[in-house]
Parts: sequence; structure tokens; C-alpha cells
Amino acid sequence: MQPTPSSGISPWLGLVLTLALVIIVREAAVVICQWAGIEKAANIVGLLAMFFILIAWRLIKGIPNWLTQSSNTLLVDSGFAFLPVSAGAGILLFNLGDELWGVMATMLISTLIPLWGLAILANRWLNHDTDADIGSDTTTKHPDQL
Repeated sequence: MQPTPSSGISPWLGLVLTLALVIIVREAAVVICQWAGIEKAANIVGLLAMFFILIAWRLIKGIPNWLTQSSNTLLVDSGFAFLPVSAGAGILLFNLGDELWGVMATMLISTLIPLWGLAILANRWLNHDTDADIGSDTTTKHPDQL
């Protein structure tokens, strides 16, 4: 893996190039999936294609700095893209009638239990006493290495 190359591309041009890359890969996936007769799989095919393109790009040339910065900007500001989905899910939830409380309880429990477990693991990892590990040598050395 090579280091991240720096370039003199402005942030706005990097943003436009990143959006163009995403749009081109997604539309190519739509065309390919329509040709293959699996139109509903276009999003996942585009996602996997973008993943493999970026992995290959990283291994061959290194991810450019403009792509990293513009993707970070897009990810931070893309929270607004989820508002219509959240609003639609909220409207659908209230159309459940009597099943609303069961669905809400299921969502609450299936969210809180994993988050609770993750918090416990993170707490243990962050509060891990490294001084106790310094004195103990857990690696076994071959007699030739002594």
C-alpha cells in the first residue's frame, strides 16, 4: 500500500469529482443490472463496484487526498439525505395501529441491547490497565532466539 498522494486540487473540484465518480458508478450499475434483468439489485451492485474500485485504487496508486477530504465532507453533510426515509418510516409506524407498541418495543430492545454490550466492551477496552501487561511477557521464545 502506498502513501496517500497529495494533489493541488481545490476542495470544490474534489467534491465535484467525488460526486461524478459516485454517479457514474451508480448509473453504470443500473445499466448493467437492467441488462441482466435484476433492476432491484442496482444499488448493492453499485456499492460493491465502488468498494472494489476504491480497494484497487488504494492498492495500486493510493487514495488521493482530495477524495478523502471530499468524501468526509459529503458524509458529514449527508445526514439530510436520511430525513425523507425517517419521515416515511415514522408515518408508516403510526399506521400500524395495535401493533405499534410491539414494533416500537422490538426496535428499542434490538437497539439498546447491542449498544449496551458495545458500551461495556468499549469501557473495558478504554480502561484496560496497560501497566499490568508491561511486566508479563506472553510471547514464548524459541531456544534459538534467546
